[in-house]
Amino acid sequence: MSTQQTSASPELRGRAETVRRLKAGQAQLAKLTVQRLDSQLPWYRSMEPADRQWVSVVATSGISSFVDWYRDPQTPLRMVLDIFRSAPRELVRAVSLQQTLQLLRVVVQVVEERVPDLARSPEQAELKEAVLVYSREIAFAAADVYARAAEARGSWDARLEAMVVDALVRGDSVDELASRSAAFGWQSQGRVTVVLGRAPRRSAHKSIDEIRRAARKWAEDVLVGIHDDRLLIVLGGAEDVDRAAEALSHFYGPSHVVVGPEVASLAAAGTSAASALWALRTASAWQSVPRPVHADELLPERAIAGDEAAVDALIDRFHAPLAAGSGNLLETVASYLDHGGSLEATGRSLQVHPNTVRYRLKKITELVGLDPTQPRPSFVIRIALVFGRLSAVGQLSSSHKQGSGG
Repeated sequence: MSTQQTSASPELRGRAETVRRLKAGQAQLAKLTVQRLDSQLPWYRSMEPADRQWVSVVATSGISSFVDWYRDPQTPLRMVLDIFRSAPRELVRAVSLQQTLQLLRVVVQVVEERVPDLARSPEQAELKEAVLVYSREIAFAAADVYARAAEARGSWDARLEAMVVDALVRGDSVDELASRSAAFGWQSQGRVTVVLGRAPRRSAHKSIDEIRRAARKWAEDVLVGIHDDRLLIVLGGAEDVDRAAEALSHFYGPSHVVVGPEVASLAAAGTSAASALWALRTASAWQSVPRPVHADELLPERAIAGDEAAVDALIDRFHAPLAAGSGNLLETVASYLDHGGSLEATGRSLQVHPNTVRYRLKKITELVGLDPTQPRPSFVIRIALVFGRLSAVGQLSSSHKQGSGG
């Protein structure tokens, strides 16, 4: 026997003895580890029994895998990934990477504390070093598992997000949207708004992730997608929708940016998206349209183009209150508009003093929230009166359907 083989024999015999002790004490190590997890980690104590059991399995599997590796150091350390394959995939969602590292730290502490019982004095330093090497590889393996899970979840979430965007643009039913939004994992309980515009040219294209990060500064929850040539941002629980839309408008192309009406939930966001789509189609009809613009500011253009919801809104918000109001408000505003905004001509037509006309116009402003003496509001009221009259004489349905079909 050579001198080298003779000198190596005590080391091999010492390692074999340590392996024997490790195997003999493996059950005790596992028991101590579970006890330490329960005493040191509050999140472990609060878990459901089934999840807690799987965490214990992962911890004890780590000890068993270490013993096998220590017995045969030639075993590839990357095989420690098998430890995590023993647990269900859902456990990665139930336990964060930070919690997994805390768990591994507890396992290492238990093994290190027991080193004097597991190895004789000459082999203790080697065992401690082996524990450190192995724990490092376990940490890398855990990070790899979580990275792969996050990548897979990100791809799936992106597909779900695209499906919700598509459903919004198509105008799917509330039930269908509720189902898709639940699958997507929408968390916000606040009101929801759709912001819509043309997608930017490819040279100025921002990534969806970049847009989403910017939008999250303004809302509790966000959904972003590009459908055809339109960029759609859904904001959930935004405290200041106007400021949010203004801040996000630079992500859109050089055309119009429309803010849909607020709705109660993501399931009802199809209504907001439909209004925004009609407004985007018709915004060019308003020469001085602001950017961004609320969809409801384009009710006249939308109604003329055939949007039934806009027609109903014009009648309900403006014509109906004026018709039901006292003091001849409907007659007064109609005459005022017909006479080009002249108080005197309106007064003569109604056989009242111009000051009476002025008083009625003030009442009209208070009632409907629009001042008929201003250019844009007077246009809105005029179109509302047109559709209101058509509805009153039963002519709206046929003429309006013709407009919708065109």
